[in-house]
Amino acid sequence: MSVIQPISEVTNRAKHALIQELGVIDTMRFLNQFRVGDGDYTVEREALFKNDSVKSIVAGIKAQRKRNT
Repeated sequence: MSVIQPISEVTNRAKHALIQELGVIDTMRFLNQFRVGDGDYTVEREALFKNDSVKSIVAGIKAQRKRNT
């Protein structure tokens, strides 16, 4: 039967393993993907897209892709 370790110990062991395998910089880059953001995306999204329909957003995406090719 295995002993369940405290999450702080698991975290420290995981960081150590990542640093050994990836190095400090790439470990930090990897871990930064999982940071919790701030703000309220739902409110921001509603303000950002309040005058747009799904069709107009899709058309804008397609137009941008066409310009980039």
